[in-house]
Amino acid sequence: MRGEVLKGHLDLLLLSALVPGPAHGYSIIARIKTRSAGAFELAEGTVYPALHRLEQAGLLESEWSDDAARRRRIYRLTRKGRKAVAERKSEWSEFVDAMSLALGKAT
Repeated sequence: MRGEVLKGHLDLLLLSALVPGPAHGYSIIARIKTRSAGAFELAEGTVYPALHRLEQAGLLESEWSDDAARRRRIYRLTRKGRKAVAERKSEWSEFVDAMSLALGKAT
């Protein structure tokens, strides 16, 4: 899938990947790939800056975990982040419905 298609939707993908629970960056990438049946293979260079930006916006919080053999940063949704997921999913649904109508497809 072309990268331009993801512009503007990356935040929702990342936030939604954390709804099931906290995860480290690579796990978030894997969740998105699995949930999209392989359609979205996000590069680490795209994901980590976005996670940092979402954390700065107060939608995520993170902490270092020493549980594995390797130290990893674990991300989780904040209350504000959970609210943002719900709002953005609703906006996305409205967008998909409007695009379907505009393209002449039934929803």
